[in-house]
Amino acid sequence: MKHAILLSAVPVDAAMKRYCRPGSFVVACDAGYRNSDCLGVHPDLIVGDFDSAPQPDTDSDTIVLPHVKDDTDTHYAAKWLLENGYTQVTMLGALGGARLEHTIANLSTGLFLAEHGVDVVLADTASEIHYLVPGKDLTLQRGEWQYLSVFPWDGKLIGVDIEGAYYPLHGAELVPDYPLGVSNEFVEPTVTLRCQAGHGIVVLTRAD
Repeated sequence: MKHAILLSAVPVDAAMKRYCRPGSFVVACDAGYRNSDCLGVHPDLIVGDFDSAPQPDTDSDTIVLPHVKDDTDTHYAAKWLLENGYTQVTMLGALGGARLEHTIANLSTGLFLAEHGVDVVLADTASEIHYLVPGKDLTLQRGEWQYLSVFPWDGKLIGVDIEGAYYPLHGAELVPDYPLGVSNEFVEPTVTLRCQAGHGIVVLTRAD
C-alpha cells in the first residue's frame, strides 16, 4: 500500500516521529513545511498559496496555488494524493492551533479521503482520529489508548456496532445532538466498529 504523510501548519512535537514510516511520501501544505525538520523528514512535495508562510527555497517539488480558490491547501494536497494512488494517509499538524475552523476543515478533508476508500488518521500528541464509513469494518488497536469516542459527522450514524469496548453497541443509532458515543473504553486488545449508514469520527485518547 502507498502511504503518505500530510503535514499541515499546526506545530508538532518531535514525539510525532513515530507516525513517519520509512519510504512514506511526504507532502507539506503551505506553512506545514516548518514541521518537517522537527519530524526529521524531507518533503517530497510542497503545496500552497503561501499566504501564511513564505515559499521555501527548497529542492522539493512545489505546486503554487492561487490565493483565491475553493480548496484549502490541505484539501488540494489530499486530492492530489488520491489521484496518485495513495491508499493510506496520516495527517499531522492538522489538529488544534489558534484557528478552530482549520481543524474542522481538516476533519472534513479526512472524511473526503475516507469516503474514497483511503485509510486515514489524524494525530496529535494527545489523540488520534479515525473515520467510520458504511461497509468497512474499523479495527483499532488498544496500544497506549484507553478511551474511544464515536461521533456522527454528517447527520445520523445508523446501525452502529462496537465490539471489544466496555459499552458495546449493536445496531445503534447515534445522532449529532446527543453524545451517546463519548468516552467508551477498551476492554480487549482491539475494538471493532462498523455502521450501515452515515459517517462518523472515532477519537482515541489516553487516560487522564
